[in-house]
Amino acid sequence: VYDFFCQTPKRHRPDDELDFYPIIANFGTAEQEFHIGMGSIAVPGVVAGIFEAHRALGRIPIADIMAPAIQLARDGVLVDAFHHYILRILRPIMVATKGSFSLYESPGRPGGLIREGERLRNPQAAAALEALAAEGPDLFYRGDWAERLVRDNRDHGGQLTLDDLAEYRVERRDPVVFRYRGVRCAINPPPSPGGCLVAFALGVMNDWPSERDRWGSRGHALNLLRGMRAASVARHEYNMEDGLDLDTKAVLLSEETLADWRRGLELHSLFSRGTTHISVADAEGNIASLTASNGEGCSYVLPGTGIMLNNMLGEEDLNPGGFNRWKAGTRLASMMSPAIAELPDGTRFALGSGGSNRIRSAITQVLVNLLDFGMTLGEAVAAPRIHLEGERLSIEPGFPEEALEALCSAAPESHVWPDQNLFFGGVHTVSIRHGGIFDGAGDPRRGGVVAYAH
Repeated sequence: VYDFFCQTPKRHRPDDELDFYPIIANFGTAEQEFHIGMGSIAVPGVVAGIFEAHRALGRIPIADIMAPAIQLARDGVLVDAFHHYILRILRPIMVATKGSFSLYESPGRPGGLIREGERLRNPQAAAALEALAAEGPDLFYRGDWAERLVRDNRDHGGQLTLDDLAEYRVERRDPVVFRYRGVRCAINPPPSPGGCLVAFALGVMNDWPSERDRWGSRGHALNLLRGMRAASVARHEYNMEDGLDLDTKAVLLSEETLADWRRGLELHSLFSRGTTHISVADAEGNIASLTASNGEGCSYVLPGTGIMLNNMLGEEDLNPGGFNRWKAGTRLASMMSPAIAELPDGTRFALGSGGSNRIRSAITQVLVNLLDFGMTLGEAVAAPRIHLEGERLSIEPGFPEEALEALCSAAPESHVWPDQNLFFGGVHTVSIRHGGIFDGAGDPRRGGVVAYAH
């Protein structure tokens, strides 16, 4: 596993010096507060991670790999209904600074946000990617861009220093490997807890005789809820809010711990009254699962590059101890859980999701659909989902009546959504079978697509 998630800066700037403020994102049926500004930027890792993975594993020249993205940035892409919906939700971020608004201003209606059907162009990003391809990651971490970014942080309420950028390292880690229904699965390891919580939920659920039941039955619904309850409570019982260490992971996934939880979940206090994913397979049998996130974006655009920085230090989920209270110089813990599963016949799946705390429940349910019920990738991804957060159970429409009744009866508080929604994650998956037979599914909740390249 190549871990290139964001890192906290090496020093805290006083709160009263920070450019750090809340905005409200309106989802239509709900609102959510996010924090943006220069003070919300964590040390970015994506540039380093992509180049390190390419150095270790790639054969095609990096310039050739980046060429399609450069062309799209220069020529532009049409804004579809889904992306227009996202831009409307995040409008307060997109218009908060001149740099950001210049990227997303409507070409046909100056002063307004770009609309569905209009072409979004970013020629500065095209030139920036060409420069990166030619000069490599040092341009971002030690060169001209680094100096620009650090100067703006110093002068405008940010926290990043040249040392933060120059000392960023990609971490190579061993994945968490576990079995579910006899299938070997590998998933993102600590310090991020998301992968272990998926493995834990599936481990708790593993004693349910799925072969004697069907998708959408009362037993299936309650077993799903049992796994989610266990993962939700374990996250707090094992103090995972700030991450997870290897010793705790070993205890959590031990057969003894799993057996304890299976024997009687009543022993535990179960109800105490965006992100991007890509899955890829190739003709040589290689398979990869990559999840990356820029948060919602902080609205600051690095001058001359067309690139908006992250707002990870303004993400409430990633800062459970409060804003600007993070431990200096450490990887932020996240729920991101890229995963690979291998069946006994050699078929392999790669999957992952965006969706903050909903990532673990989305991946758990798609794996159950694939491995318990033998669904196709498209069926497994499109099937309705549930998500448990505290005492509130959110339910997508589409479950049979017996499952819906069982879920609503078991949870102290339940809410059935009117439609499938990006709230429930966006699982994008591919598979490769013996003989080089490919399949893939993009999640319609987040505009997912499948592409074939020759």
